[in-house]
Amino acid sequence: MSDQNMESETTEAEISADCLDDGPDVAGKRSKKQKTDPMRKCLVSGERKLKSEMIRFVLGPDQALVPDLKAVLPGRGMWASASSDLLGQAAKRGLFAKAARSKVIISDDFVAQLEKLLVRRCSESLSLANRAGQAIVGFEKVRSALKAEARPAAGLVLAARDGADDGKRKVGQLAVALKTPVSDVLDAEEIGMAFGRDMVIHAYLLPGGLTDSLKADTARLAGFRKEAGIKEEG
Repeated sequence: MSDQNMESETTEAEISADCLDDGPDVAGKRSKKQKTDPMRKCLVSGERKLKSEMIRFVLGPDQALVPDLKAVLPGRGMWASASSDLLGQAAKRGLFAKAARSKVIISDDFVAQLEKLLVRRCSESLSLANRAGQAIVGFEKVRSALKAEARPAAGLVLAARDGADDGKRKVGQLAVALKTPVSDVLDAEEIGMAFGRDMVIHAYLLPGGLTDSLKADTARLAGFRKEAGIKEEG
């Protein structure tokens, strides 16, 4: 079936209400359903996922599609899986316009720009963790920290996706033993920027809120970098 046929057969009625929302959740003003139902349906695949695994989109004043990575912007929200393939399909098939019931302006490189936004968000979390003393860099320091940490499974190991296979294997083996997740979606340069260095190959994030946020964002970024991802060890 061609994309043209797929687009013509997708109607507004087929965009499930579970793919949409009437506005962001507001602390202290969430409905009972919002408290107990943290899931949404992808407007492309129809798969139900946790909101943390998806991306919310809204329309800007100029009808431009705006990714709402923090899920806080006002307006009708449209939810889609964090996947470059699925988001590309959504744009090509006009699914955002059907969901919004309005004209939607989408840039030709919106998927690439979204990947950059996710990388920036990861870098910001890393920088905050570094300033808070919750990040450790360097192969030997990471290994030592993992062995010494009382709750390593609650932390996160970063292994640069362009790092040497041998180093990633050795850190990965230790992470397996300690049931610690490992993410290899970021480049050494992207990790290094957060620490004011040219490159960082290995880093370990101590357990905490910033680490939980980074886990979610690296997992979403993995949908744009198929050869890499976050691995729950053990």
